[in-house]
Amino acid sequence: MKVYAVGGAVRDELLGLPVKDRDYVVVGATPEDMTRLGYKPVGKDFPVFLHPRTHEEYALARTERKTARGYRGFQVYAAPDVTLEQDLSRRDLTINAMARDRLGRLIDPYGGSADLKHGVLRHVSPAFAEDPVRILRVARFAARFGFRVAPATLRLMRAMVAAGEADALVAERVWQELAVGLMEPAPSKMFALLRQCGALARVLPDLAAAWTKRGQYARAQRALDYAAARGFALEVRYAVLACALASADAPERALRHMSTRLRAPADARDLAVLVLRSREQVDAGAKLGAEALLALLQSCDVWRRPARFEQLLQAAESCSAGQERNFAAQNRLRAALRAARCVDAGAIARREAEPHRIAARLRSARVAAVKSALGSD
Repeated sequence: MKVYAVGGAVRDELLGLPVKDRDYVVVGATPEDMTRLGYKPVGKDFPVFLHPRTHEEYALARTERKTARGYRGFQVYAAPDVTLEQDLSRRDLTINAMARDRLGRLIDPYGGSADLKHGVLRHVSPAFAEDPVRILRVARFAARFGFRVAPATLRLMRAMVAAGEADALVAERVWQELAVGLMEPAPSKMFALLRQCGALARVLPDLAAAWTKRGQYARAQRALDYAAARGFALEVRYAVLACALASADAPERALRHMSTRLRAPADARDLAVLVLRSREQVDAGAKLGAEALLALLQSCDVWRRPARFEQLLQAAESCSAGQERNFAAQNRLRAALRAARCVDAGAIARREAEPHRIAARLRSARVAAVKSALGSD
């Protein structure tokens, strides 16, 4: 029985990056051997075990055979006669098909270290085409590392899309990969590659259609990378992505269709809807009077959800790529919010004898506070 560190840990060590998780492949063992040594079985589709002390994952070396369309249509063979090279050959990219033995020696049968050095994403074998999730994974790695895709790999991705493999992707898996990609340093590269290979039109048709309009695509790319550079949250980055739908005939309907198709989390979807509804007013914040500012704050439910309002401002800032006029508008909105929140709603409620007039009194007090703070009429 031989144990090898594999995959992302080996890749990231060669890149000089911190290693978060370590995975191992075991060659020459059976499931019975693993359980006898105290490993806990956890794999559903193939034999994976947790180390009894470190709880790191150890998978038996395996091969796979395509049996049906989609990423679930595989028959797995795991046995002591499967070699390390055979196991590595089923992996997606050469940079993920390297291993180290217990002595630290690098095993690199498919040239992954050379591709790392030259910044290339290259498929290991024609078996790449058997799993449509790999299209999304390549795009995600492009967003993470900024690597270019080998021409042969790009041709293979296009052929997969043309063959209908991308149509077999389920919503949960698409969202999982896109969410990770959105949080990478250059999310624009993920969407650029999906667009280039034709997959974007299959997994996000509303977005693909919006990006055919002049200027929308370039603005969206700048906005996504702006949000990434400032470390904004996933919900903000999704809202920034959704801003491209503002040019659609029915923006909110297109957004809800995209969110449903992805099964995006409610927080991400709701912020995106709020951005579509409010961004123009936010951008015009420097010109709004006290009453209009308060109406905008009210429409954003800012009294109960101030954190979401701040995310709205971050999304609007990203969509304008940090233009000076946007900062002026946002500073005015934040000042208006601070002034309005200083109004003591409880005191007004206690002083007002007629309950139905409390809301009107509170609104008047907030408008007055905003006018005073901003020096407006």
